[in-house]
Amino acid sequence: MSRQSVLVYRELPPSQLDRIRQEHDVIQADPRREDQRDAFFAALPQVAGMIGSSVRLDAAMLDQAPGLRVVSSISVGVDAYPLAAMRDRGIVLCHTPDVLTESVADLLFAMMLTTSRRVCEMAAVVREGRWLQNVGADQYGWDVHGKTLGIVGYGRIGRALARRAALGFGMPVLYHSRRPADSGLPAGKARAVALDELLTAADFVVLVLPLTDETRGLMGPQAFARMKPGAILINGARGPVVQERALLDALDSGRLRAAGLDVFDVEPLPLDSPLRAHPGILALPHIGSATHETRAAMADMAVSNLLRVLRGETPLAAYPLPVA
Repeated sequence: MSRQSVLVYRELPPSQLDRIRQEHDVIQADPRREDQRDAFFAALPQVAGMIGSSVRLDAAMLDQAPGLRVVSSISVGVDAYPLAAMRDRGIVLCHTPDVLTESVADLLFAMMLTTSRRVCEMAAVVREGRWLQNVGADQYGWDVHGKTLGIVGYGRIGRALARRAALGFGMPVLYHSRRPADSGLPAGKARAVALDELLTAADFVVLVLPLTDETRGLMGPQAFARMKPGAILINGARGPVVQERALLDALDSGRLRAAGLDVFDVEPLPLDSPLRAHPGILALPHIGSATHETRAAMADMAVSNLLRVLRGETPLAAYPLPVA
């Protein structure tokens, strides 16, 4: 097997870079960094493989890389990639499902607990020296156990979240999926429903669906108006699934009790965003998979995917590109 050029456009652990270097020549350039942007584009004409994430590729970039055979994304979501253009050029797109499922589900459930029990707000009371007497009813939170959880998108992460809720906290689970899906739970613990029924019945609505043309802006004024008064929204999917202005209106009107957001329309969240300081919003910096163990597993899988394709082997996880 001849050595080829691989463009690494996101930082990788040294051990994973060494794996690539054992078989191929490595070019490191992150186009998000001004001092590396020119190097990134200069490398495109010579690369057979690319590995990274958090950079939006487009057809024009692919045109500059005529020898590109594989893009290995260190992520599950593929909304940053021009799927039809990759299909037309015969480029394999790999991603990293499974290895982050449990970590993301952990975070989503933590966000449910944190928003409902007002954990951050009450921690600030202590930190800022405002805990001068026993808390009163105006500082109480709300139980999570026994409440109804609605999961929009019922893939691996949705099922992992359902297990935590139904088996650990005694929560009835409703789920909505674009394709028929087995609940993965004992009979009576979860039920597939239409989106409208889920929104009207759930105390927590958790979004874990992919960003597509159909799901972009799914949660807007009409969806929030259907939600149960006092419900809590958790978004662990992609920012554009939620219409952020409509969410703020739903919170300000009292329709929603709180929201937990790990993803946003623009990331990092702009300093002037009204989401940043809203008292009803728990805002996190897209940390769903951000544990040492999970990020290491994602990098390992992404490198394996890359090397397998360049060897002419089947990758561990290739994303199915759309049919022409």
